[in-house]
Amino acid sequence: MTPRSSSTAIWRSLGAIFAGILTGIILTLGTDALLQRAGVIPPQGQPATSDPLLLATLYRTIYGVIASYITARLAPYKPMAHVLVAGAMGVAANALGAIATWNKNLGPHWYPIALTLLALPTAWVGGRLWLAKHPGSR
Repeated sequence: MTPRSSSTAIWRSLGAIFAGILTGIILTLGTDALLQRAGVIPPQGQPATSDPLLLATLYRTIYGVIASYITARLAPYKPMAHVLVAGAMGVAANALGAIATWNKNLGPHWYPIALTLLALPTAWVGGRLWLAKHPGSR
């Protein structure tokens, strides 16, 4: 691999990870806004009960799979490595969010713990779905 192609692969790798993460964020924030407007979930910063948080956990998990699929699709090589890096970033972001909001009385503590624990398996599932459709992309 030439230095130029190595540099290009690095940028493509970073772009794949960024595109997947951005997709997950956009889908999540859009759904949050729609459900807040409909009164299904409380406005940001307001306490929530388990029912809307269970719904949020479900759609955030689905969006995590979609985001990881996109990361795997765009990865220039080793798609599972890319989705696992993105998943690790999700673990870190969710853990930091849990720490930052732990004593804010925003809802049950199971929710940020669940998001943190689901980030890596969700990424793995998205990557495996991509590989199932494209077995030669390992």
